[in-house]
Amino acid sequence: MSIKTERLGNMLHKEISNILMTEVKDEDLKFITITKVELSSDLSYLKVYYTCLDNDKKDIIAKDLSKAKGFIRSVLMKRKIEMRIIPELNFVYDDSIEYGNKIESLIKEIHKKDEN
Repeated sequence: MSIKTERLGNMLHKEISNILMTEVKDEDLKFITITKVELSSDLSYLKVYYTCLDNDKKDIIAKDLSKAKGFIRSVLMKRKIEMRIIPELNFVYDDSIEYGNKIESLIKEIHKKDEN
């Protein structure tokens, strides 16, 4: 990944987080966290990884993000971003935090067995 791609990705990360917090009307989307973004080398696609506080609403949030991506992209177009074309957005649920928590609980379980 080039420095330019990384810089643009970081800028888009901040802008999308800001848009979700301040401009999107759907209350469920205000409680998600953008964990990472991956900008394609040709700057045409942006994978936006997110996680949410309420796992029960994971499917609802995925549908809401899919509906809101056009709005988010249009708001990005109005902002002064150093890109001629705003990339196509693709929201992906980031399960790495859940995976990390599962590994941590397994390690704790192993330590408890070792103590006995």
